[in-house]
Amino acid sequence: MALSIEPIIYILIFVGVLVIVEGVYLTAFGRSISLNSKVNRRLEMLQKGSNREEVLEKLRKEMNQHMNARSIPIYTMLADKAQKAAIAFSPIQLIMLMVAVSVIAFLGLTIGTETSFAVRGVVSGLMGVGGVYFWVNSKAKKRLGMIEEQLPDAVELMVRSLKVGHPFSSAIQIVAKEVPDPLATEFGIIADESAYGRDVGEALKQMAERLDMQDLRFLAVAVSIQQQSGGNLAEILEGLARVIRSRFRLFRRVKAITAEAQWSGKFLSAFPVLALIGVNVLDPHYYDEVLDHPWFIPACIIVGVLLTLNLIVMRYLTNIKV
Repeated sequence: MALSIEPIIYILIFVGVLVIVEGVYLTAFGRSISLNSKVNRRLEMLQKGSNREEVLEKLRKEMNQHMNARSIPIYTMLADKAQKAAIAFSPIQLIMLMVAVSVIAFLGLTIGTETSFAVRGVVSGLMGVGGVYFWVNSKAKKRLGMIEEQLPDAVELMVRSLKVGHPFSSAIQIVAKEVPDPLATEFGIIADESAYGRDVGEALKQMAERLDMQDLRFLAVAVSIQQQSGGNLAEILEGLARVIRSRFRLFRRVKAITAEAQWSGKFLSAFPVLALIGVNVLDPHYYDEVLDHPWFIPACIIVGVLLTLNLIVMRYLTNIKV
C-alpha cells in the first residue's frame, strides 16, 4: 500500500509559514515587543534615551497606521485585527510579508509535491494570506485577553492612588509605570497625551473604541461623568473595579460551560476533513473511481459549505455576551 505524504507536507508548510512570520517579527523588533515579555515597552524606549514626545509619536503612529491603510483592498480584512494586536509591522511590510511567505510556500510545494502549477499558486497564496491573518488574529486575541485580565488591578491601583491624595492624571501615570504591558503602554500613551493637554476622558474613550472593550468603555464613561458632574471618583472606580472583576469571573464561567459545545462544533467540522486526509494517506487511489463523476465536485462543495455553516452556527450558539 503506497502512502501519500502530501497532506503532511501541506500542514508542515503552513506551520513553517507561522514560524517564519513570528521569527521575522521578533528579529525585526526585538523581544521587548513580544507579548511573552513582561517589559514595559514605553518605559524601555524612554530609558534608551528617546524623549517623551518622540515615544508618544512613535506609539501613536503604530496604533493608527493600520486603520489608515484600510483602503488597500487586501489589507481591509486585516486592519482591525492588526490595530488591536498593536502590530509594529507597517501595512506595507505586512503585505510584503504575505508575498514573501507565499513564495516560500510555493517553493516548498514545488519541492515536496507534484501538484499542478495553478494549484500550487492558489494554495501558496492562501497559505501566505491566511497564515499572516491567523498570526495577527491570535496576537490580537492574546493581547486583548491580557488587557482584560490586567484592567481590574489597574483600576484598583488608581483607586488607592486617589485615596492617598493623588490627582487622576497622576494615578494614570502610576498605572503606566507599575502595571506590566500591554496595559502599561496603553495607559502611558494616555498619561503623555494628558500631559500635552488632551482630556483624559476623551483619551480613555478613544482607547476603548480602538480596542472595542466594554470594560474600558465603562471606565471612560465613569471618568467623563465625574469630570462633568463631580463626585467621589475613588468610590466610583472602586465599584467599577468590583463590577469588572465580577464580569471577568462570570465570563470565565460562561467560557468553561460553553467549551464543550464549542469543541464539539470544531470536532464535527474537522473530523470529515481529517478522515479525508487519513483515507488519502492510507490509500491515495481510494477516490479514483468517482473522481470523474459529475456529482463529485458539487458534492465536495456542498459538504464544505455545510461544515462551514456548522462552525458558524455553533459559534453563534455559544457566543454568550457577558
